[in-house]
Amino acid sequence: MTLPPAWRDLPFFAEDYPRIAQTLAASPDPVLPPDPDRFAALDLTAPAETRVVILGQDPYPTPGHAHGLAFSVEPDVRPLPRSLTNIFKETQTDLGGHPASGDLRPWARQGVLLLNTALSVPAGKAGGHAKLGWATLTRQVLDRLDDRPRAYILWGAHAQSFADRITHPDHLILRSAHPSPLSARRGFFGSRPFSSVNNWLTSRGEPPINWIGASIP
Repeated sequence: MTLPPAWRDLPFFAEDYPRIAQTLAASPDPVLPPDPDRFAALDLTAPAETRVVILGQDPYPTPGHAHGLAFSVEPDVRPLPRSLTNIFKETQTDLGGHPASGDLRPWARQGVLLLNTALSVPAGKAGGHAKLGWATLTRQVLDRLDDRPRAYILWGAHAQSFADRITHPDHLILRSAHPSPLSARRGFFGSRPFSSVNNWLTSRGEPPINWIGASIP
């Protein structure tokens, strides 16, 4: 597998990934996302281009959904996963529209790193690789990104557990409930993270993120 060029010098890839790759190769279950998509988030958003970080947990366990970016699905997936549906409800409230599909690669291409804290999952077994060692990569990515101010969106306790790696005094750190149906009404809805990030970016003289593309009212 080709490692993400802009990140491949992280110690994780020499010290931890060979063991993880061996475990995945021996898995009795299909592993999602497909091998070529495993590092898609890091491939699409290099450190120098990263302006916003959104942390997810693990890939969608439904075959055909996950393609390597947190919360994102392939553009033809219908219905959308429930967490993504709630994310789009919040973009609608916050910005007046939502993307035309669940494919969030347009966000990534604008500097939004959509990183899951586990980059693999056994098909049909959510959380099945949560303890495989991927969190080491997450911590090293966050350490790499701590060199200058960036915006961080931390939805739920799991993402917030990595906040100790986000130490630059000028970061924007937004915390709220997770968009899962189990928790979205406990502080995710109405949190307006997308406009908050854009206001912060523009206050720094940076262009805002186009979160909704061609608006879907």
